[in-house]
Amino acid sequence: MKELHVVAAIIKKDNKILTTQRGYGEFKGQWEFPGGKIKENETKKEALIREIKEELNADIKIDKFIIDVEYQYPEFYLYMSCYLCTAKTNIELLEHMNAKWLNKDELDSVNWLPADIKVIEYLKKII
Repeated sequence: MKELHVVAAIIKKDNKILTTQRGYGEFKGQWEFPGGKIKENETKKEALIREIKEELNADIKIDKFIIDVEYQYPEFYLYMSCYLCTAKTNIELLEHMNAKWLNKDELDSVNWLPADIKVIEYLKKII
């Protein structure tokens, strides 16, 4: 079974969390935290900074590690490391269909990817 090692940014602004809607691939239309695959010889933090620049044309400050999530999808096994971040610049959607800033009470209002639901459950406890 294929294994994917990815990073995700929990970008927080004014007590709201950024979520993005996938604009491509198998999970098109579902909501996720932005991020992506870790390249060979790249640290998790380097990967996250690169991925957010590629996906959102934004610079971020990584504030702290939040949670590791493992999830078995039908076609692959996912290892995802999530970091609380602050956007240093405005975001621009380059790969996603849509984006929303959600407060704690709105986190269940979108159709999250399954692995991201585990992150949501954790965030509800800490924000």
